[in-house]
Amino acid sequence: MNPTPAADSPKADPRATHAVGEFKHTSPLLSCRFDPSGQFVFATAYDNTIQRWHLASGKATPLAAHDSWVRALAFHPSASTLYSGGYDGRVIFWEATSEAPAPRLTLEAHQGWVRALAVSPDGNLLATCGNDNLVKLWNAADGTPLGDCCGHANHVYNVAFHPQGRSLVSGDLKGVVREWDIATCEQLRQFDAAALWKYDAGFGADIGGVRGMDFRSDGKLLACGGITEVSNAFAGIGHPLVVVIDVERGEKQQQHVTSAKLKGPVWNVRFHRDGFLIGASGGHDGGHVLFWNTDQPNEFFDFKLPDICRDFDLHPDQLRLATTHEDKTVRIWQMTAKAT
Repeated sequence: MNPTPAADSPKADPRATHAVGEFKHTSPLLSCRFDPSGQFVFATAYDNTIQRWHLASGKATPLAAHDSWVRALAFHPSASTLYSGGYDGRVIFWEATSEAPAPRLTLEAHQGWVRALAVSPDGNLLATCGNDNLVKLWNAADGTPLGDCCGHANHVYNVAFHPQGRSLVSGDLKGVVREWDIATCEQLRQFDAAALWKYDAGFGADIGGVRGMDFRSDGKLLACGGITEVSNAFAGIGHPLVVVIDVERGEKQQQHVTSAKLKGPVWNVRFHRDGFLIGASGGHDGGHVLFWNTDQPNEFFDFKLPDICRDFDLHPDQLRLATTHEDKTVRIWQMTAKAT
């Protein structure tokens, strides 16, 4: 969802992106999300913790309860609850802004990894997905199970609610994107993002998956990020790709690539309120934040990061970005001209 800017809010200028802060941890970082209030950035780490940093003061607060890496983070729209999903199969509810966050509720949610979480726009539903090929719906307040969406034949990598809350989409390892009725868990449609998957006959392995997923605020476009043209599944060598689906027509509208044929997946994607699309890539070519106009296949700007990137998020002000890195750092960037 892209919030409406304040009347005096500056316009984002990707070409003016510059560093405005960084926070260090003791182990490499994976995922990151800003909370809806914009006060905090949360990042997950190789040491199985979630770290919360207060943007203004830099104060760090650990959240520890998972027995494995945490890849999935999502917030209730009120900013009161953080949901985390781990490779231990658990989903944990946290009081996101409390002085010392502790687990409020733990769900034994999936057999195997929980790969992604999403909260409905009205805050009533929590969707989860994982390596048991299932998408599950839960009451976002008390964790009551509400239904399983069954149909994927492979690990489910991502989920997202339509901005109007009318349906849910999920994307799997082979780039199969399914749309579900949230009342019945019945499949409504299927979309094609198979360009984000390949079978490597040499290694006998599938590689790909919808690593990042985001709706445009009007619900008409759905972006799915990942990797394509993989030449080595074992090393994960391939090129970043974002498949954009026209939701109303149910067809691919665009495939966004990189001019320099970078190596590594697009780990996350976000539509910006000013009409462009942002993606973060990390792999053998280091880290990059990429900016595309929705009507052009190639990026209009490539912002090189100082280290391999594993995720990014867009701040509620639509001017700042967070990126997580192998060098144990979460970095904050701003897309406006530097103050003089």
